[in-house]
Amino acid sequence: MKLHSLLYTVSAMLLSSAAIAQHTTVSGFVFEDKNNNGTKESTEKGLANVAVSNGKDVVLTDAKGQYSLNIANDNIIFVIKPTGYKVPLDEYNLPKSYALHKPQGTPAHFKFKGAQQSIDAQRSLDFGLVAQKEANDFAVYVFGDPQPYTMEEIQYFDKAIIQEAKSNNRIAFGISMGDLVGDNLDLHTPYKEVIKKMDMPWYNVMGNHDMNYDATADSLSDETFEKNFGPANYAFNYGNAHFIVLDDILYPDPRDGKGYWGGFRPDQLAFIKNDLQHVSKDKLIVLNFHIPLLITGEDEFIHQDRQALFDLLEGYENVLAISAHTHLQRHNFYSITDGWRNRKPLHEYNVGTTSGDWYSGRINEQGVPASTMRDGTPKGYAVMQVKNNTYTLDYKVAGAPQDYQINIYAPKVLAKDKRTSASIFANFFMGTATDKVYCRIDNGDWKPMKYVVDVDPSFQAINMQYDQSPVLLDGRRPSVPEASTHLWMVNIPTKLIAGEHTIEVKATDMFGKTYTQKSTYKIVE
Repeated sequence: MKLHSLLYTVSAMLLSSAAIAQHTTVSGFVFEDKNNNGTKESTEKGLANVAVSNGKDVVLTDAKGQYSLNIANDNIIFVIKPTGYKVPLDEYNLPKSYALHKPQGTPAHFKFKGAQQSIDAQRSLDFGLVAQKEANDFAVYVFGDPQPYTMEEIQYFDKAIIQEAKSNNRIAFGISMGDLVGDNLDLHTPYKEVIKKMDMPWYNVMGNHDMNYDATADSLSDETFEKNFGPANYAFNYGNAHFIVLDDILYPDPRDGKGYWGGFRPDQLAFIKNDLQHVSKDKLIVLNFHIPLLITGEDEFIHQDRQALFDLLEGYENVLAISAHTHLQRHNFYSITDGWRNRKPLHEYNVGTTSGDWYSGRINEQGVPASTMRDGTPKGYAVMQVKNNTYTLDYKVAGAPQDYQINIYAPKVLAKDKRTSASIFANFFMGTATDKVYCRIDNGDWKPMKYVVDVDPSFQAINMQYDQSPVLLDGRRPSVPEASTHLWMVNIPTKLIAGEHTIEVKATDMFGKTYTQKSTYKIVE
């Protein structure tokens, strides 16, 4: 048995022993809240076959809408929102369809506190839902890593992202993919104040910068997150899609007690298993977690935990995984060679971030850092469009037109008829290695560009500005460039007449959407 598995097995046994001694049962009703007052009236009927969970077990309400679950000393009882109903929202537009049971509260030595709140097992714990129309065709905002470390960065997030994206009536709800803040958990409330302006239901994923670093067990690392946002592991339905939200950060790292490791506890895997037992295989499953499943080294994600997740999803042919964390944008695909045994490869969209490269770079015309990411992707956010059990994805660059999907890098001026090592580079932000990208000069013939995995020279040039400037530039120098997985190149022609020439790049994404972008360069005698 691997070390991490042994440690978590022992831990689970200890927790289970404590639960046997201290657990009790809670019961109640899930009902249709006709008058939307949060209280079950005698005239309001219970809702059958609604899933309710304690974070591990998942049960369905009976014909009268009643459920019963075990609770121990650290549980959250929550409803898994069924299609066709909305749950109550709190003052920040966050779902409030849960009840905390933490009678012992947060360990005394924690810098950032959680909740001390108990469920009265002698009383019925009821959850009211309100009927709503839900189309099978809907759109969702996806925000990667807001991650403000200061109130100033909260304001950057508000100014660059929220003010642009808020109140879009095409969007059913939004989700932030973790690192809601940067280590200072007191910023959770200012983050919520800003996200409230979106004026739509908003879900949140826990990130490694949202954890309680004082925790000595992973089960306690989410204490403040749970106080501020509710369960870190939960699910909900909308239309013909089933969304599963997971905390995939193990902290402290079970190998040495330091740092964190991507993976899952046994109780989390049990929750996924128990949840999926009530989910039809013809639904779209949307997995949401912070750390990508991609394994390129031992320090990133636990192999057997990823495989355990893949095993639980066997037979579900329509699955999308969404992650963040890297402050890059890329698409990862998993097939049989990776342990994914369904017919369609698993698509993981590692979404670009709303904070970009951690709020670095020159201050732009909006008065916020440009913050282009290390792979050359500008900061922004994604829109997922769901149709029945299929999806498409779009990336919106903050402060730019919707059709800005390609950045062209080329020399500004070249000598006529002279050989050059210079090239035209196209960074297609939503591109994958199998996409086709073409270039033409002055409305000539389209020529295929070569896919390369390399540093984006445009981003590299941003860094060089800081190094070469004889005066101190505004903003913080960006991070070291990292190879882009959506970059193409082609040789630049010089055997042209003197004057200005137009570069045009055309790219088609994995969903069949085609985009073009233009630039110019000069030929001189």
